[in-house]
Amino acid sequence: MGVLLHLLSGVALLVWGTNIVKVGILRVYGANLRHVLSASVANRFTAFLAGLGVTGLVQSSNATAVIVSSFVGQGLIAVAPALAIMLGANVGTAVMVQVFSLDLSWLSPLLIFVGVILHLTWKGSKPGHVGRVLIGLGLITLALELISIATRPVVQAAGVKVLFSTLTGDAALDMLIGALLTILCYSSLAVVLFCGALASAGVVSIHVALALVLGANLGSGISALLTTSGNNQPGKRVTLGNLLSRLLGCVVALPFLGEAEHLLALIDHDPQRLIVNFHLLFNVALAVLLLGATAPLARLCEAVLPGRNTGESQVTPRHLDPAALPTPTLALANAAREVLRIGDRVEQMLDNLLRVLRTNDAKLAAATCRIDNEVDDLYTAIKLYLTRISLEALDERDGQRWTEIISLTINLEHAGDIIERVLVDAKEKKIAHNLMFSEAGMQEIAEMHARLVSNLRLGLSVFLNGDLKSAQTLMAEKANFRELEQKYARTHLQRVAIQTAESVETSSLHLDVISELKRLNSLFCATAYPVLEQAGVLNRSRMKEDDASGTPPVQQLSTAARQ
Repeated sequence: MGVLLHLLSGVALLVWGTNIVKVGILRVYGANLRHVLSASVANRFTAFLAGLGVTGLVQSSNATAVIVSSFVGQGLIAVAPALAIMLGANVGTAVMVQVFSLDLSWLSPLLIFVGVILHLTWKGSKPGHVGRVLIGLGLITLALELISIATRPVVQAAGVKVLFSTLTGDAALDMLIGALLTILCYSSLAVVLFCGALASAGVVSIHVALALVLGANLGSGISALLTTSGNNQPGKRVTLGNLLSRLLGCVVALPFLGEAEHLLALIDHDPQRLIVNFHLLFNVALAVLLLGATAPLARLCEAVLPGRNTGESQVTPRHLDPAALPTPTLALANAAREVLRIGDRVEQMLDNLLRVLRTNDAKLAAATCRIDNEVDDLYTAIKLYLTRISLEALDERDGQRWTEIISLTINLEHAGDIIERVLVDAKEKKIAHNLMFSEAGMQEIAEMHARLVSNLRLGLSVFLNGDLKSAQTLMAEKANFRELEQKYARTHLQRVAIQTAESVETSSLHLDVISELKRLNSLFCATAYPVLEQAGVLNRSRMKEDDASGTPPVQQLSTAARQ
């Protein structure tokens, strides 16, 4: 029993090391890997190579499946090239099995030693994540050594012989057992290497080990499909097509396991090498056979999973892919894209607001208030999505980005509420009484509105690219907007003082509108603060100094109101 426990602990360490490598690579190069995959769909061959290369880095075809499925779900790439990427991902996993099947025991202490130093010295930074990857690679090689040591006395253990003797019968049943092991381990790489170790130790026959390897390939496809089960229909078609291709390959290969064993024995008699060579041969042959048939396979998946992308709805989140949550960098990128949708809806509300103030269109005012409900729904979805990201898994940079995203989301949701409140006031104080702003007053509001929309767009740009110059421009616009609000408040009061009829009738609403526009502008300009603070150019106090007369601006406005 102790021998079996050591064997299982070695497998667990192998799975854990693979996961550490995957997480570390995605944190350092996650955005770049997404770019490589999205830019590789020009033809099926470049898509295949991109899938092979990315999976070779992250050590997991499931991780590649999550990224590709997200792209398809968002309509960025079609299903056919995505399936070509997955064929490359499967070959990439098989290549990594070849690498880790070599005797790398001498490398494990070096990788772990260097990795720990890098991770602890530069924790949270790029070198720290590279150290994490090295630790994972070291654990993988160490786990393989432990498995090799643990399997040596397995042959003499009577209980283990009885356990594995049940795998000497039906090859189809052995394949299903291999699939189950892969689903439980969530790593076909670990299961294939484990099968090679069992065959090398004589615990199972070569024929049984080959059937288990087929099961590992099938189980990997099932795991990927389960991982993306929360995606929309187009996203799930990728992993369905991947599973169908693996299932077809297993069905075709199962009757020829004996011939494959004899053929591969001519290349290398070593049982472990024979097993990993079969795994590579299976995936390469599958890629060769199906690379030209990805389009028909995609049509089949569309027939099995009909329906459009549910993200086309105006309210339903389009980019909050649950499958990306284990990878914080990808999840944050999804959340940032969804925040931009809120920005678009807020801009639409602003455009409608100006039309309502000009035309007294009550129906448009009601429709615009309904848009705020959409903003609230998206705000809630983004907030819940962000709370599902493990904060402990975030490095310093991702933690800062998390804060920026939630802050902008809150500000935009607040902006929607402000616009709705202005519309309600306009209906009660202006539309209900069929009042109009004075021509000069409406022109001033239109000018403030145009600058407000421009600042909203600039604020979203700063949020996206973090450009320091744009952030400084945005802060200058905030000061200019504040001065403009004070100027137009005074000019309005001057029109009231000379008894301009429209200004007298709409005075309360007019002052409220320009005040709320200033509040909106402050919310939009807040995206500049993180950029300026990081650059060290943000003043500790942003209070405006009194003017040369020594009279605060608020007191000047009160004095003008009494005149």
